[in-house]
Amino acid sequence: MAIHTILKMGNPLLREKASEFSKEEILHEDTNELLVDMWETLDFAGGIGLAAPQIGVSKQLAVIKLSEDSDRYPDMETTDPYVIFNPKITVLDKELQGFWEGCLSVPGLRGYVERPRKVKIDYLDEKAVERTIEVEDFLATVFQHELDHLIGMLYVDRMEDVSTLMFEDEMVLQEVSEEEILD
Repeated sequence: MAIHTILKMGNPLLREKASEFSKEEILHEDTNELLVDMWETLDFAGGIGLAAPQIGVSKQLAVIKLSEDSDRYPDMETTDPYVIFNPKITVLDKELQGFWEGCLSVPGLRGYVERPRKVKIDYLDEKAVERTIEVEDFLATVFQHELDHLIGMLYVDRMEDVSTLMFEDEMVLQEVSEEEILD
């Protein structure tokens, strides 16, 4: 298993629409190895989500794990780890909520992004079983952020006001609430 290099904004692969997995591909040993690599890469990078295109694999797969023992997010509630293949998103609440988002593929920068407050995701899990989950608030933003990678979008594409894009150290100087920051 291996820790992968995370592609950065500007790499054309990050702008491609990723292809779906077949159920057979999901169950293949190579995909299991990819999942192990993604979890190791995510842990090493200190993030809370990672999509396959971020490590150079243009396939519809993302992993998400929020942990209360995170150095970056000490007040965050722990969730189950999520493995998401071939997701379909449905907006359940059009009310928007905003967070300062960051991204492992856009290192050192943060931007203010508003997204729907509650969404439903239909997807396949690591056993190729159909699942549905409804998420809201911060977790809804995390899911939408990660799944954007599967359609070739970055959080900077969702920003209404690009003047809010700033370096993380500048945010500290401006005392932006750490609770509003997403990575």
